[in-house]
Amino acid sequence: MVELKGVSVAYPLPRGGTAQAVKGANAVFAEGGFSAIIGPSGCGKTSLLRAIAALVAPSEGEVMIGGSALRGVRGRTAVIFQDYCLLPWKTVFANAELPLRLGANTARGGSRKAGREKVESLLAEFGLAQFAKRYPSQLSGGMKQRVAIVRALAAEPELLLMDEPFSSLDALSREDAQDFVLSVQRERRLTVVMVTHSIEEAAYLADSVYVMGGSNPGAITAHIEIRRDESQPRAGFRGNPRFHEYCSALRGALAEGSGAKGGKPG
Repeated sequence: MVELKGVSVAYPLPRGGTAQAVKGANAVFAEGGFSAIIGPSGCGKTSLLRAIAALVAPSEGEVMIGGSALRGVRGRTAVIFQDYCLLPWKTVFANAELPLRLGANTARGGSRKAGREKVESLLAEFGLAQFAKRYPSQLSGGMKQRVAIVRALAAEPELLLMDEPFSSLDALSREDAQDFVLSVQRERRLTVVMVTHSIEEAAYLADSVYVMGGSNPGAITAHIEIRRDESQPRAGFRGNPRFHEYCSALRGALAEGSGAKGGKPG
């Protein structure tokens, strides 16, 4: 479980003072759950995600993971950025292997050979084995995303953080990628926290949605739990009236910047 306790993030300004990006955020992201943080551009979503990843230190408050205060970058946390951050001069295999080259595998007692075999297995699982010797510039947007996911999974994370992971994809590719990530999360029982500006994306993927911005930039202003009939295929949820009700509820929370907690459609 990931818990935010009054987390604020501020950045120093060149001429002194600070710019407040996140203000007093409180949230709980369930272990094994899929959570989303939504809000308009500039509301502090990415800064909050970076604090959970320990890429920036909170100016106030604490990030708790598994009941312990976060004190630095964790080996069991993986991050997928908006632009995927693939190294253009490295092949698909070399990009996917990068966490292991940096020590993620040896920290768990694994050998270099075992690490390479793990990457080969993941590339095959995600349909990328035949592209292992290609470079990122030779891949489609969807394939780049899959390489980023393989790289993240190579480190065997418990917590996966994603910052606008589908923003560069066209509409149809985006829906396919959403279902793909959802299947990965379920199969590996990952705790996922995703930042997105898409209301529909949050309502489709997440079990729990935190809203930032509105009339109070930098603050979490609402929390909505998404309830679905999990006995039914997730793909059909987009056509369900409840999906549109949740989208309306999230849109209203964004517009109002209200402090409503645990809200849901009637």
